[in-house]
Amino acid sequence: MTDLQAILDKGGPWERAKLIGGQLLIQGDCREVMGVLPRVDACLTDPPFGIKRDKGIGGGGYSIGGRPRPNVRKYKSGWDSERAESEAIADMCALADHAIIWGGQFFADLLPPQGKWLFWDKCQLMPSYGDGELAWTNLSGDAVKQFTYAGSGYHAKERARVHPTQKPIALMEWCLGFLPNAQTILDPFAGSFTTAVACQRLGRQSISIELDPDYYQIGLKRVQEVVNNPPLFKPDIPKPKQEAMEL
Repeated sequence: MTDLQAILDKGGPWERAKLIGGQLLIQGDCREVMGVLPRVDACLTDPPFGIKRDKGIGGGGYSIGGRPRPNVRKYKSGWDSERAESEAIADMCALADHAIIWGGQFFADLLPPQGKWLFWDKCQLMPSYGDGELAWTNLSGDAVKQFTYAGSGYHAKERARVHPTQKPIALMEWCLGFLPNAQTILDPFAGSFTTAVACQRLGRQSISIELDPDYYQIGLKRVQEVVNNPPLFKPDIPKPKQEAMEL
């Protein structure tokens, strides 16, 4: 298991860093930080897709009663103005034994062909939004796996969102189920640190990196909340199964 305290004590090219529970939370440029990190077991991340989601979605619209709704584009910064750089994608894949990268279709030209893709069915009710999201992986096998979970709207199971592309904790816990032997997880594009939250809940450790100082502070609070209020039992994560082949 990676010695996170040793990484923190050694210092590195970051603005600030803090070890909370089993999670090393770093504010800095992931391209610089990854250059001084030791090898990790796996990478689980959700990089910027470059589709301008940094300001949120929707323009307000109207309520059921016909009254105008306030504009919901409340997020700031310009982190999704361009997709993650090819060097960062290559560096994080080289640093980890296994990788799960959400938004894989936006990086297909940068990643080798693989058969083991993951699909998140969002149970989307709005026809103008995407029905789900894809994750590229370098896991063994060629069966596409689906996770069905309402992530937004009236049926959302996790309503507290602080980031426009915030992934559900349950989704990241499901992803970790494909990495049963990975103890140290890297997330170079931490956002609101959902990967770190999932790792803390499941007894894993992570190195999570976020450039934006406001989201970094949000991440500190989210992880500390899990440390202060740990789940009574580890979440029951469905174990991925390989379908039997018909002869």
